[in-house]
Amino acid sequence: MNIIAEGWKDFELIDCGDGMKLERWGDVVLARPDPQAVWKKQTPEAWKAAQAVYHRSQSGGGSWEYKKELPRRWKISYGSLKFYVEPTGFKHTGLFPEQAANWDYMSGLIAKRRAAGGSVRVLNLFGYTGAASVACAASGASVCHVDASKGMVTRARENMELSGLGDRPVRYLVDDAFKFVARERRRGSRYEGIVMDPPSYGRGPGGEVWKLEDNIYAFLEECCGLLSDEGLFFILNSYTTGFSPVVTGNMLRILLENRRGGVVTAGDLCLRCTGSGLLLPCGSTAKWENG
Repeated sequence: MNIIAEGWKDFELIDCGDGMKLERWGDVVLARPDPQAVWKKQTPEAWKAAQAVYHRSQSGGGSWEYKKELPRRWKISYGSLKFYVEPTGFKHTGLFPEQAANWDYMSGLIAKRRAAGGSVRVLNLFGYTGAASVACAASGASVCHVDASKGMVTRARENMELSGLGDRPVRYLVDDAFKFVARERRRGSRYEGIVMDPPSYGRGPGGEVWKLEDNIYAFLEECCGLLSDEGLFFILNSYTTGFSPVVTGNMLRILLENRRGGVVTAGDLCLRCTGSGLLLPCGSTAKWENG
């Protein structure tokens, strides 16, 4: 199943091909590598509009070539939500636009529960710059945002304030996700919604190397234990190459659907090229919803 983020006005995937993608972020056009775009560019003339191009280095990493001077960062909107965009040395911009489909999904469930008089607590693990946290807070949830990077947590707080939500009940924690989840289990904490985007590689609580396919199932089982009896949703995102939606969907079916009921859906998160109509896969997502 393809899950397409179609609601953008400030973002546009103009074209993709030859291992690159051409994107408009507000008024700024960027060209970045994308290993999924193995076909030929469909609208070659459009690429002349790129104001900055990211070039990979053979020794790892890469750097931006600026065709014109750009601000260090700028603002874009998704509906009422606002975010900072900032090109980084790792080609990223601080925002994954394909995740807008999940923002809409969570917002709808939260708003419905709130309209019925219920409360919603959301845990955002590996929260990065906090777009999901902003979407959930805007819909009336209280949010716990966890990331191991102090810089990312700072960016998350800035995005929340940029959207005018600085007074919402949000906790920002610079913490190791494994340690945090273990503590929450011991404390008996519970959440109605959990969203997580675990990295392909990382460091465990004892400094050991964490590899997604070797460790994700056991960790996911711990996280599922944090869902309350009134749980609304659990979202597992993956950007690991070769880690298909079937895999992530199977794990949620075993750990949640088979044990608690509800429904699991899974698919590829995609963006549509405005020039050609082609879809660019941008990762996968699996979602459990309480039936």
